[in-house]
Amino acid sequence: MAFATVTGYCWPQSVVGGGTVSLHLSSAGGREVAVEVARVGRHREVVVSEPAVPAGDHPTPQGADREGCGWPPALTLEVDPSWRSGYYEVRLEIDVDGRRRVGHAFFVVRPRVGQPTAPVLMALTTNTWHAYNDFGGRNLYTGGTSVSLQRPMSPGYLHKPPGAGRRVTTLQVPDPEMAAHRGYLQLNHLSPYAGSAGWPDWELPFLQWAEREGYEVDVVTNADLEDHPQLLAGPGDGGYSLYLSIGHDEYWSGPMRDTVEGFIGRGGHAAFLSGNTSFWQVRLEDPTPEGPAATMVGYKGQLKDDPVYGTDRIGELSAMWSDREVGRPENQMTGVSFVRGGYHRIGKRATRGAGGYTVHRPDHWLFEGTGIGYGDLLGAAGTTVGYECDGCDLTYVDGLPVPTGSDGTPEGFTILGTVPACHFTRDTATRPPPPDQPSEVEFIAARMAGGGRGPEDVARISHGHAVLGTYTSPAGGVVVTSGSTDWVHGLGGRDPEVEQITRNLLDRLGGPPPT
Repeated sequence: MAFATVTGYCWPQSVVGGGTVSLHLSSAGGREVAVEVARVGRHREVVVSEPAVPAGDHPTPQGADREGCGWPPALTLEVDPSWRSGYYEVRLEIDVDGRRRVGHAFFVVRPRVGQPTAPVLMALTTNTWHAYNDFGGRNLYTGGTSVSLQRPMSPGYLHKPPGAGRRVTTLQVPDPEMAAHRGYLQLNHLSPYAGSAGWPDWELPFLQWAEREGYEVDVVTNADLEDHPQLLAGPGDGGYSLYLSIGHDEYWSGPMRDTVEGFIGRGGHAAFLSGNTSFWQVRLEDPTPEGPAATMVGYKGQLKDDPVYGTDRIGELSAMWSDREVGRPENQMTGVSFVRGGYHRIGKRATRGAGGYTVHRPDHWLFEGTGIGYGDLLGAAGTTVGYECDGCDLTYVDGLPVPTGSDGTPEGFTILGTVPACHFTRDTATRPPPPDQPSEVEFIAARMAGGGRGPEDVARISHGHAVLGTYTSPAGGVVVTSGSTDWVHGLGGRDPEVEQITRNLLDRLGGPPPT
């Protein structure tokens, strides 16, 4: 991280055409910064190039992780109404004694409410990026209970160089100590948490593949689902046909869930090609003059310190959505939960796992054109199942897995494929807990409704699965879930069956472009 000699952040992080974005910079020695802004998808389309932006050398203030950096704006970007919805990379470059130093920032151009430019809306997993971001101090994994959105992203969250070990999922097994991934992060001076969140490893390859295939996708941030719920007002009247979640989508606010569940409840379709999805509830607080909240609150394991604990706002508790105090398991939305899943090909969890699903119901429309049969392995070529996985409580009827419905999974949920996954124990955790704190599997068992840390409670969730499945809401909204963070790694020529299934999904649920 010592090499990040030019860094910055954009505010607001989401804007419509005709709006403005402020770029806040800090440059070593106050050097001028070359700024290039580009929309990134199938192509990298440069929309702004400023060769010499004046910038100060600003210290990172104490408490920046919680309160932000407070750097002054160095450049105000006018967002042309012609710019397409999407992720906009802000590339920062300075010259240090003849050597180039590069940093990155980002913002999103979102569609206007009621004016979609594509049939599909995808929300970047920005809440999860911020939860893992350790710029200027702690994140939600190192004791922090709130994180500021007004600070740069640490190296690795917005840009990664190629190299063995880039994915947090183990590709060359066995590697129980994850030496390849840790070595990659150290070699490239990236945040130790950069394998778990960010743009490069999930949303970027998906959008590159989708646009190459001819699919159009509008893009928003997680926070936009809270700030602008009308974006998903309904599938009719020129609205979106399909909502997309891609990759590692762990942190959701209550209003976010209200927006997406309302969309599904009105007949909108949703595809969660993601894992660990909506596991933790967070709150977005401290609104700024520009509108968006500047702080994300997440007490997690310190939930009893959350100010809403023990109050009439207990439903907003920043704990697991499946926590007995919250009582709104994410299964109700996605069909699956990390509670009944765990890890696959991570450290000492399913270390030699297949990296693909065993198919149980090959006659489903998702598999059309693949030639897949019962018992076949799906997605192993691209290690499509890896990292964090979501499942449901299940049993077997006539040799086929069916959900029990005991954990909130909707009636009619159909299990199409499964892969073994399991939570970290004290002995298998990549970052073992202190002796006075429970292991991950013990914590989850203790916080579930009717749970505890006893052996029988832990045993209930010790043998999970990644579950590929689907259900249909009473209003006709079709929901598909991959039950794994890594579905996207089967795209881009890595696995033809995964590509065909994704086409089937987008063709059937995406619908025609808006008129």
